[in-house]
Amino acid sequence: MTTLRRTLALAAVSALALSTLVSAPAAGTTTPTDVALEWYDVTAETLAAAGAPTQVTNNRTWAIGWTAATRAVLRSPAAPAPYKEAAVAAAVHETLVALAPARKTELDQALTATLARIPDGSAETGGVAAGRQQAQAVLASRADDGLDPASVNAPFTPPPAAAGVWQPTPPTYSPATQYGNRLAKPFLLARADQFRPGPPPALGSPQYNRDLAEVRADGAVGSTTRTQAQTDTATFWLGSSYVLYTAPLRFALSEAAQRPLAERLQLVALFHVAAVDTQIATSDTKYAYLRWRPVTALRGTADAEWTPLHNTPAHPDYPSGHNTYSGSAEQVLTTLVGARTAKPYTIGSPSAPGVTRTYSNWRQLTVENVDARVWSGIHTRTADTVGVTLGRQVAAHALRNSDKLFR
Repeated sequence: MTTLRRTLALAAVSALALSTLVSAPAAGTTTPTDVALEWYDVTAETLAAAGAPTQVTNNRTWAIGWTAATRAVLRSPAAPAPYKEAAVAAAVHETLVALAPARKTELDQALTATLARIPDGSAETGGVAAGRQQAQAVLASRADDGLDPASVNAPFTPPPAAAGVWQPTPPTYSPATQYGNRLAKPFLLARADQFRPGPPPALGSPQYNRDLAEVRADGAVGSTTRTQAQTDTATFWLGSSYVLYTAPLRFALSEAAQRPLAERLQLVALFHVAAVDTQIATSDTKYAYLRWRPVTALRGTADAEWTPLHNTPAHPDYPSGHNTYSGSAEQVLTTLVGARTAKPYTIGSPSAPGVTRTYSNWRQLTVENVDARVWSGIHTRTADTVGVTLGRQVAAHALRNSDKLFR
């Protein structure tokens, strides 16, 4: 099992454990099965077991399945509940079987379990047909969109080494990754560079010098200025953003339980559509500017032995992908659920086993991500804050144009 798949599996287990903690019914009572949460968990489990090795590809799978489910429900607003529940299950099932065929047996069992609760009849059969039809239509529209793992990690040859220019980083000096994202087909962006920010601070500028001095002091493996609490934050937010946001999104879906089903489906669909488009925009900006990582800058200009707390990912510094993702997630959750939650939620992290953190808003996740990448020695603060802004802009665009997705 690859490291990513182990991480995804841990995230799925964490999300399911959290759902039990937050929403378990009182002893002696029963709660009707929530079809949205049921198929959220099926999706998470499926991708944990048989997901792609590239984050954006897994976001794409969610986006396709949940867009199809949303369309199936929205296009029959007067249909009875059994129709809508069958449509959700069939749409997500059809998508996952197509994109994670190794899990077909488990997915067929999950569909059978859902349909067993629904009375036989025209509502059930009509819902199943609608869900499958929409899944097939969305899958067809996304064929060859450049978000398969091979296309995402298309080869990239960096230019000759020069001041400010990205080069492979220690300790592995791995080839660049995620270059192909910028060439992929977005869901709602008009083009990959639609919200491209201006260039990073000029080499030697006051902002550049402040950024690099902060990372040098606080992001070093042997830092004497970074506190234990800061080290803990860096470690907690080290892993895949897709994985780390699985539990918060599930909580948001649970907290919206009294809303119409179509609204809840849109929440999940738009979260992942915005995440895909944000990652496309992120790679566009990274490879447009090719800004070197702090470890390259510091070893080349200040301290040949400088080493970050955590290993540097194999792509340029500006902007931070973790923070474009967190900015996008915060924008979608705040707009569709509200800035604060009615009750606190608790999440875990695969990179900090056994550790949990509790929040009552979405903004704090972003704040911690910004700090974490500096304290890890991975990014400059400007790369982080610009990343947040880019993610928010892309997500806001997705929300404004959601009618194009669901019509």
